Amino acid sequence: MDALLMFPNFDEKRRHANDTDDSAGLALDSGFGGLHGDARDLVERRYGDRGLTLTRERYSSRNQDGDVVCTARDGERIVGTLSVRFDGEGGLHADLLFKAELDEWRAGRQKLCEFGGLAMDKHALDPRRVLAQIFHLAYLHAHRRARCDRLVIEVNPRHVAFYRRCLGLVPRTPARHNPRVNAPAVLMSVDFFEVREQIALWGGHPESLDNVRSLYPLFWDAGTEATMLARLP
Repeated sequence: MDALLMFPNFDEKRRHANDTDDSAGLALDSGFGGLHGDARDLVERRYGDRGLTLTRERYSSRNQDGDVVCTARDGERIVGTLSVRFDGEGGLHADLLFKAELDEWRAGRQKLCEFGGLAMDKHALDPRRVLAQIFHLAYLHAHRRARCDRLVIEVNPRHVAFYRRCLGLVPRTPARHNPRVNAPAVLMSVDFFEVREQIALWGGHPESLDNVRSLYPLFWDAGTEATMLARLP
């Protein structure tokens, strides 16, 4: 299974900061291994809705058991999933199109990882909070636990503005054709220390959501983050 990080299906104008209690019962979970079961079904369904081609290859380009799949459940239903792939001898999926750019960071001794396979249930009650919390959980695995320095993602050019505004990722390349999904892709990246600063500044302050415009006010506060970090497998 392989896919670009795509645009979540929600209308930013539909909700306000006071509406963030819709997913109070959201259950976050993560584990090492490949994408399978309900999480894989959600990815296949949502990417298929966008007309993207998904290949039935192993989800990781290296060792599937070393990847992390983060999920969000509302009751019995998975409403969001995001996977973390760590760099290694076999590289990352992004190397197919952007190896030169990734190698520059590697030459500077930066430890890389990539997020992929993002899928959101279109019926999720508060998709902004779902995205913020599974991104925060993935960040805990990648930066706080595995000590990665830099995040890279591949996105469709139409989605660049969203990821730049809402999560602070910066486009690093022009669009290139990605044969794995038969669609154009742009490499985006952010230093995890910048993510950490935004979480420290805004995490746990949903009342600031409309003013800040990013999703960081929907991230956890320091106490909740520490609890979630201690629970990582």
